[in-house]
Amino acid sequence: MLDEIALNSADYSEKPDKNALAQDYMEFARRFHEQYLMKGKRRDLDSAVENYIDAVKYNPNIAEAYYRLASLLWDKGEINLASAIEQCKSAINISPSNYNARIYAAYFLEMAKNYDEAEKELKEAIKINPLKSARSRLSLASMYLDKMNETHFSAKDFSQYLYYLLSGGVSIALDTPSVKMLCKNLSKHLSLMCLDAVGKIMEKTKNYSMAVKTYDMAANTTGQNEFYYKKIGDINIKNEEISTARDAYIKALETNPNCKELLYKVATISQVYFEDDIDTAVECYTKLLEIEENNAPVYYELGHLYLKRNDIINSVNAFKLALEKDYDNPFYHNALGYALIQAEQYEEAVEHYKYAINKNPNPEWTSIVCQTLASVYYSTFDDVDGALDLLKSAIIFDGTNSDAYVDLGDIYSDCDDIDSAIKAYCEAIKLNPKNPVSYNKCAMALWQKDYLEEAIIAYHKAIGLNPQYYNAYNNLGVIYLDGICNLKEAKKLFEKAIELKQDYVMAHFNLGRVLQKQGKNLDAAKCYQTALEFNQNNEEMDSTEIESKLHSLFEV
Repeated sequence: MLDEIALNSADYSEKPDKNALAQDYMEFARRFHEQYLMKGKRRDLDSAVENYIDAVKYNPNIAEAYYRLASLLWDKGEINLASAIEQCKSAINISPSNYNARIYAAYFLEMAKNYDEAEKELKEAIKINPLKSARSRLSLASMYLDKMNETHFSAKDFSQYLYYLLSGGVSIALDTPSVKMLCKNLSKHLSLMCLDAVGKIMEKTKNYSMAVKTYDMAANTTGQNEFYYKKIGDINIKNEEISTARDAYIKALETNPNCKELLYKVATISQVYFEDDIDTAVECYTKLLEIEENNAPVYYELGHLYLKRNDIINSVNAFKLALEKDYDNPFYHNALGYALIQAEQYEEAVEHYKYAINKNPNPEWTSIVCQTLASVYYSTFDDVDGALDLLKSAIIFDGTNSDAYVDLGDIYSDCDDIDSAIKAYCEAIKLNPKNPVSYNKCAMALWQKDYLEEAIIAYHKAIGLNPQYYNAYNNLGVIYLDGICNLKEAKKLFEKAIELKQDYVMAHFNLGRVLQKQGKNLDAAKCYQTALEFNQNNEEMDSTEIESKLHSLFEV
């Protein structure tokens, strides 16, 4: 961002009055920056950023503006570590002898775990101003300590740590700015260091509840809500206390509403764990788009959230915007295809599904997309051959896709090609012998071919895998009723199906048929009547068929 400003403003540096304006803006920026550091108020942070940017516009060669802007924009969550380091290096390029630019660069390099580069910058800072090098020496000591904690203990690093810690302590008396800063902030920093130390110890010893209390106290004491509530949120995530973690991240966001990391955290948690609170996730993603309007993944996530809201128009628009930013992404095409199906824009949906399939980012995923498109061809366009070809393609992409075989069997069954249906269902069972649906559908096809014993075995297998499978109880009851005339067993099965699903029209109807055959016409009439009443809402079967059975009870 700053490099672009420098390029666009190059002509300003040739005008002497621009330099004076730049210095004025720098003075304002420093004041607001200091106020922000002391009071932690958001408006001071924003004002400091604005004035530093204005200073760079009028004079792009002010090194101080670059490293200070890097620090503030990092605090705001508007740049990542790589950008912050780049801006500090820009300051060093402008002024290689700038002591503070080196220290800021080292700070961000250390955060990025680039300890060698951080060490190099801090040692350069010491060379630049050896008599007033307390900050760089103490920073080096801190860096060596972090390095040992992060990697492994080294006697050499430990000796360097001790050397720079002691030499930094001695040289602090010669470093006037450090002495002033130390005196000015001693109370605040001592409190902060103590709370930080206690919090870290509690985390290390896994006393997370005490760590949370300590960080909460630190937030209240220092006013650095963003930093400490983020730490609290991270601890709660680690302990799977999702709701408490989200509350902590939201508190941190109140301090810095533009922090991208926090916005992503709140949005993701809300989307995954709080399905009833779609609005919070939508608000966070919308805010992210205000910061980064070309963020395709955010549009993609918004599209899914709008689908959950049943807001189809906005969902379609969101997925289209994602594709504008990243047209070759097959996942975006697939999502848009699904949204277009909900909007009943079938022709356009097919084109996006085809694009996703042609891209084929993953055979298993592409297999499922083929399966989805096959369903559209069959149910929407009545294109049997197209649907069969797509399902066969799904199987070629992923030979373990048992659901594709089930769908294949369903189409063959609808087309009265029962032998092919049985073959497809059996393939599905081979691939996934734990799926009761495959057994239930295979049993129905076997029953249609009069393979009664095989059908009974398959239905029992489906029930064994899922004792709540009311369809299988009803279907097995039909075989006992119509296939082998075992009325007693059939009655038990229909009653079990009704027990599992009280408004099951077919089971009430079939139980009525059993009772009618047993000569219990009054009980049969009650079953038919119940079936009629439930069928008004469910429409499971043709009501005239039920009425016909009901009237037959009273024919002479």
